[in-house]
Amino acid sequence: MSIRAYKPTTPSRRHMTVSGFDGIDKKAKPERKLVEVLKKHSGRNNYGRITVRHRGGGNRRKYRIIDFKRNKVDVPGTVLRLEYDPNRSAHIALIEYEDGERRYILAPVGLAAGDTVISSEKADIKPGNALPISAIPVGTFIHNIELNPGKGGQLVRSAGTAAQLMAKEGSLAQIRLPSGEYRYVRINCMASIGQVGNADHANVSIGKAGRRRHMGIRPTVRGSVMNPVDHPHGGGEGRSPIGRPSPMTPWGKPALGYKTRKTKNRTNKFIVKRRNEK
Repeated sequence: MSIRAYKPTTPSRRHMTVSGFDGIDKKAKPERKLVEVLKKHSGRNNYGRITVRHRGGGNRRKYRIIDFKRNKVDVPGTVLRLEYDPNRSAHIALIEYEDGERRYILAPVGLAAGDTVISSEKADIKPGNALPISAIPVGTFIHNIELNPGKGGQLVRSAGTAAQLMAKEGSLAQIRLPSGEYRYVRINCMASIGQVGNADHANVSIGKAGRRRHMGIRPTVRGSVMNPVDHPHGGGEGRSPIGRPSPMTPWGKPALGYKTRKTKNRTNKFIVKRRNEK
């Protein structure tokens, strides 16, 4: 996937880049039966209180229903086209199966219009096919990995990511995630073959604040420029230091480096090696 730059007609345009959308059908409208209304909540919960800061505004979007379960077994499907999805960094592929049903799946690197994909234990090891992990050879790069059989893929779904199947041990398989974490998953969970497409997404430069607003992301104000009533870092004369032993969140909890994962988490036993652990 290529990256497109612009002529520097304005200062903000100078460093702005966008994805080249190679192989994407830019004129195609999304499949009507696979689209839902996506209501914006601007970071508010059902009480109207802000639970996620820096959300609001942005362009309207329609939600594309993605087949993360890949539960249409042993029925070949043809890729009709690749499409842009505003709700995720990865691109999506519209699949038409032999019985006429259409579904969206995540588009991996190497998948193109006219290709055939299938979800089966006996499927070939090629991009876009989905198999139980028990049927995938060790060393294969995979994405859209289930944590619980039948629940649908939850891991490795963003653009350019891929996990690697490292080993199989009884009813568990060991995988290496993009973060560097090694963990076990059940061997009867489904996974898709290949690396998620749009791999150059990480190299795109947003370029200006207005483009972030189009995405529905509002400004992040530093705590050090607030008043003491608003943030633990606030107050002081001029550019003052934090004034505390360590950085804090707006609610007075430790930030930046403080581990937030529960030590008695039930799934800790599935983590073989934490990310960045030597």
